[in-house]
Amino acid sequence: MTATASSLLLDWYDAHARDLPWRATPAGARPDPYRVWLSEVMLQQTTVAAVKPYFAKFTDIWPDVQALAAAPEEDVMAAWAGLGYYSRARNLVKCAREVAALGDFPESETELRKLPGLGDYTAAAVAAIAFGQRAVVVDANVERVVARLFAIDDPLPGARKTIRARADTITPEKRAGDFAQAMMDLGSSICTARDAKCLLCPLSARCEGRATGDPLRLPVKAPKKAKPRRTGTAFWIERDDAVWLVKRPGKGMLGGMRALPDDDWSARGDGHGDAPVSGAWKGAGVVRHSFTHFDIELGVAIHAGDDARPDGDGEWWPLSAIEDAGLPTLFAKAARLVLADRM
Repeated sequence: MTATASSLLLDWYDAHARDLPWRATPAGARPDPYRVWLSEVMLQQTTVAAVKPYFAKFTDIWPDVQALAAAPEEDVMAAWAGLGYYSRARNLVKCAREVAALGDFPESETELRKLPGLGDYTAAAVAAIAFGQRAVVVDANVERVVARLFAIDDPLPGARKTIRARADTITPEKRAGDFAQAMMDLGSSICTARDAKCLLCPLSARCEGRATGDPLRLPVKAPKKAKPRRTGTAFWIERDDAVWLVKRPGKGMLGGMRALPDDDWSARGDGHGDAPVSGAWKGAGVVRHSFTHFDIELGVAIHAGDDARPDGDGEWWPLSAIEDAGLPTLFAKAARLVLADRM
């Protein structure tokens, strides 16, 4: 199965590969390691559709790793706003600076793994796609394809070791990067989580999951745990057509991002409700948001007077440019809630 499966899949990929902005063109050109790395970091736990505009923006502002390395971290964080998982953006800057200091990206999977923010998957993906190294690349799409192809019915996450071992058996020595991208494309378009278009699949004749008659049950997932629900308050302090924004601590939830002041809610507990300034407050409503490990209901309170003098570090941000503040999604929802009443 090893040689046949990889050759069949590569033939299919040559005819059906997705046209994505981070892939090398024309065919046969060497991919830019910077664009491969940037796209792989952005694509972690994020859809291709969501990443495309961010990738275009980043590569327009910072066309190479040296430019990104020289960028102020707060500018990168603001450009990342809305993409989620903000530790990725902080590691992006750290990694760019380390690569710039080295002179270029290392080519081996082992050396790539030493860079900030590059785990096993990203290091393997960059090594294979950007440098043509043989590396076993397993993301969620590949995980699903391999689980079905070999009918691996052990539940996740325990099955991942077996899945990776099986993926290793069909990864070719040559064109490993194309093979990895072919597996990703197959999982995103044909062997999807909700559908298995077996009649269109180049591997269907050899798929043990299809032979069982129920490929959609694979991979077997452990029951989801109910996420806790947190509550908190965001404070909208406005004066002279500007709103008071603070910079969140570098570590922790939404670290280093501009945001509205809040009452110290966290993934571990609810906020205490204390306002940052005294005076009259009125409620503007509630916004809801889902993080990876918890959901939050955030009440939004507006300071009703025009004499606010907040303590601590912050900045008055013009309401007319609020879209340029780079607020993370939760606080952008709060801003939209307040401003919607004025339209």
